Amino acid sequence: MNWNSHEFIWIDWVIIVVGILAVTWAVWRSVQKDKRLQQGANSEDYLFGKGEPWYIIGAAIFAANIGSEHLVGLAGTGAKSGVGMAHWEMQGWMILLLGWLFVPFYQLMNVKLGKIITMPDFLKYRYTPATGSWLSIITLIAYILTKVSVTAFTGGIFMESLLGLPFWYGAIGLIVLTGIFTVLGGMKGVMTLSAIQTPILIIGSFLVLFLGLSALGGGSIPDGWTHMIDYAKTLNIGTDGVAHGTNHMFHFETGDPMYDDYPGLWVFIGASIIGFWYWCTDQHIVQRVLGQRKGESSEEVMKRARRGTIAAGYFKILPVFMFLIPGMVAAALASRPDSGFVLDNPDTAFGSMVKFVLPAGVKGIVTIGFISALVASLAAFFNSCATLFTEDFYKPMFKNKSEATYVMVGRVATIVVVILGIVWIPIMQSLGSLYDYLQGIQSLLAPTMVAVFALGIFSKKITPKAGETAMIVGFIIGMVRLLTNIFTNTGKDIMSGWGWECTAWFWQTNWLIFEIWLLIFLIVLMIVVSFFTPKPTAQQIESITFTEDYKTLIKKSWNKWDVVASLGVVLLCALFYVYFW
Repeated sequence: MNWNSHEFIWIDWVIIVVGILAVTWAVWRSVQKDKRLQQGANSEDYLFGKGEPWYIIGAAIFAANIGSEHLVGLAGTGAKSGVGMAHWEMQGWMILLLGWLFVPFYQLMNVKLGKIITMPDFLKYRYTPATGSWLSIITLIAYILTKVSVTAFTGGIFMESLLGLPFWYGAIGLIVLTGIFTVLGGMKGVMTLSAIQTPILIIGSFLVLFLGLSALGGGSIPDGWTHMIDYAKTLNIGTDGVAHGTNHMFHFETGDPMYDDYPGLWVFIGASIIGFWYWCTDQHIVQRVLGQRKGESSEEVMKRARRGTIAAGYFKILPVFMFLIPGMVAAALASRPDSGFVLDNPDTAFGSMVKFVLPAGVKGIVTIGFISALVASLAAFFNSCATLFTEDFYKPMFKNKSEATYVMVGRVATIVVVILGIVWIPIMQSLGSLYDYLQGIQSLLAPTMVAVFALGIFSKKITPKAGETAMIVGFIIGMVRLLTNIFTNTGKDIMSGWGWECTAWFWQTNWLIFEIWLLIFLIVLMIVVSFFTPKPTAQQIESITFTEDYKTLIKKSWNKWDVVASLGVVLLCALFYVYFW
């Protein structure tokens, strides 16, 4: 048997089948055990999960974030444009804000409302019921149009490049399998699968990285790294014939072809705005840390959640090395005719590397981890959609229903999301570059969420109507910009006519700079509206005001090691920026 085969052989297929059965059994056993332990539990346990250990929370946050868009999109972007996209991945420091700043606020709301809150719950309580409803609608639309569809679409590409499955078999198979898994497993199933796949995914991806560098360096990993960087320096040739390189994260020169995608320091600010929304206010991330045991103290909840986010901060540093840099290695390998490695499509970079560098048997084990990661990530989106629909639409309209009914409604909502995700895939394929489309959508939604949540929590003078106005106006502006992006090829096409010419400032502005100006506009709008609308009630102010007892609980929930561990995350992020400046 040829253990160094560059293709899947029979031992890999045997391992994949046996591994999938083993993972299924482990998840089923965990779910059944949890059901026995929570006889009579309500729908919140199904939707949110119960209190998990901090390391499980960290793994779940990481798994919820890692999807097929990383396996395909991030590796493909690394092959095409180097480390520029790393801004969106080096967000470990941003996850710390969730644990240190936002979890105490969310837990305070949990206590005051007597239940685990969703993000729309928070906005309904702090602003107006309409504000929370708008967030639910926007979030559900965003999940269907970006997260579910993109994950399934790129999953189909990954399955095609790795296993040779036809695209639609892989995409539809993944989304249907995940839908069934989520309906039957609930949050406990998602958490268990996350814990199983995380170590396999990390170890497997680093094997691809190190073996790829070894192949590039003729058996030497340091030489492989040097060859990769040297090759990256020869890329990104401008109109002046000068190679500006793809080995750095910031592009300051207007003659640099990548300036439009990563304009100077604006790219760091723009990526941080998206990171703030995603890590601190997005339901499917926050949901990982809100689960708790019945009667558990707020101090314990905050302690576990904070440590979970610290662990996730370290995990979040890894994807650049797990996916983006292997993409750069793939491009460098393909440039050498003697390597035997061929890369026809950058989006197949990671799957092709798995087949090329991993020995037989290991390919099968690593593939199990990748499939589990795809399912866990997609299941997290499905589960969050079910939570939003059940808690924010169905329960308020149909009160006093049985808990079994609420759980069933959540499952039906999951199935509906699955169907809508499948239907949207062919439409999404016609909208241009997948990764540009994904980041473009996020850049249009993030400013609204950041303005409304940040001012709502940190300012007691912002009025309820100000939050509602910003939510509606921000969403409308974002959707209008999205339409102009579709019609103008994201501002690249030359459009004639008075209407296009007089609005060029709107549709031609760089997407990251537009995102920043939109955030500034919404903050100013909320401040102005607050001058002319009724002040928040005492109850609304109380919801974001820490009492002395609660401040004491917060102080007790952390120690010096939490601070040291958090500073470690910040230091590692800073060192990466310094190296790839």
